[in-house]
Amino acid sequence: MTHLFIADLHLSPDHPRLVRGFLDLLQQYKNENTQLYILGDWFNAWIGDDYSAPWLDEIVNALKQFTNAGNQVFFLVGNRDFALGQKFLNQFNGKLLPDEFTLNIANKKFRIEHGDALCTDDVSYQRFKKIIRNPILLGILKSMPLSFRQKLANGFRKKSRESQQNKSYDIMDVNAQAVEKALSDVDVLIHGHTHRPEIHNEFNKTRIVLGDWRERTSEAIILAVNDDGEWQSIQWMIE
Repeated sequence: MTHLFIADLHLSPDHPRLVRGFLDLLQQYKNENTQLYILGDWFNAWIGDDYSAPWLDEIVNALKQFTNAGNQVFFLVGNRDFALGQKFLNQFNGKLLPDEFTLNIANKKFRIEHGDALCTDDVSYQRFKKIIRNPILLGILKSMPLSFRQKLANGFRKKSRESQQNKSYDIMDVNAQAVEKALSDVDVLIHGHTHRPEIHNEFNKTRIVLGDWRERTSEAIILAVNDDGEWQSIQWMIE
């Protein structure tokens, strides 16, 4: 069995090559008894599980073929697609995981998460996240018309870009104390979010940062773990 970990695809109709890269990935691993873990920011924005479009239907159909072949899909939310729920995943028998999840592979504990919770130095973002992820507010947002949610998502993306331009490189990276806490009772921490792919040895443990999917360089850094708990960083090329 292959345990495949990806993050930060930021799929949208505006970037069809990234969508094609994801469809190619599903095809590549369809016959390899794969457990696919998507660690957030799968989509550039998510306005609700009731949203549909031809480009998204193509993805759903490919995922149905993937799971019908005996593979599994797991997803935990990121900062861009935190509104994605089990209703969407039900279309292809996917499973929504909690924000932090621990896997046991060959007597090794792997903790997986999106990674934004580790960036505790970014105080303004953490404050915004606490507000926008409030279940009551999220429920209200999901009840709004799709057109309103689309405008709201566009506004969030614009605000995020402007905010990042005014923040230092270090503030938007993980905090050492947050990493130490996350690694305290596991062997390996896997996350995305920072767009800084690397394998770190910290606190006598391993932290693996997945890469974002880059249309400009036609690549992504993903991770495969076999049943023996051995991992391999893979440069996935986007055709």
